[in-house]
Amino acid sequence: MRVSRFSRPTAAAPSEWVEGAAWVDEIAAPEGRSRFRVDSVHFAPGARTAWHSHPFGQVLYVTHGAGLVQSRGGEVHSISAGDSVRIAPGEWHWHGASPTTFMTHLAIQEVADDGIEAERGAPVTGSEYSAAPPLH
Repeated sequence: MRVSRFSRPTAAAPSEWVEGAAWVDEIAAPEGRSRFRVDSVHFAPGARTAWHSHPFGQVLYVTHGAGLVQSRGGEVHSISAGDSVRIAPGEWHWHGASPTTFMTHLAIQEVADDGIEAERGAPVTGSEYSAAPPLH
């Protein structure tokens, strides 16, 4: 057993991956034979990822605030603290904060043997983002 704090300081999410302001805290990174990765991602209101997919899928667990998630071709879903989202392997999707609320989630995924965690696509357009339902 090993007890540790975040292995890296909080970092701004790369601008090519996120529209708006978002920050990432690494909780668990692949080590040895493990391919398990967990990050805590904190989105400012209106911030969201680009379209992307993960080779082994992803689980999001919302820890704070309210946000949005959408799979390509699907409807935009509102998510809030306590919600869990399972994204299938290879499923193109985006996620982020609501227009008026911060949102923090844990992003849990397995990294491929070649080190690939995700494939990035196009940014989420303003019209795609604004198609979200009102938050309750």
